[in-house]
Amino acid sequence: MPDAPAPLSYAAQLASVQAAIETIETKGQRYTINGRELWRADLRSLYAERIRLTPLAAREAAGGSGGIRIRRGVPL
Repeated sequence: MPDAPAPLSYAAQLASVQAAIETIETKGQRYTINGRELWRADLRSLYAERIRLTPLAAREAAGGSGGIRIRRGVPL
């Protein structure tokens, strides 16, 4: 079996989302066919993805593992 490609870093994903947002905001992705207005991209979901990726990319840049944090353990 071929090896799966390595996942993109959070910073790379964030840059990709930001580039998509900028392209849509500057050039637009709306067009009309037979009186129906169509959109090719959903800016709302791109904004939500940017919000989700921003702290993850910052943590990754700071050298954080991004793993699970445990504040307090309960002894058995």
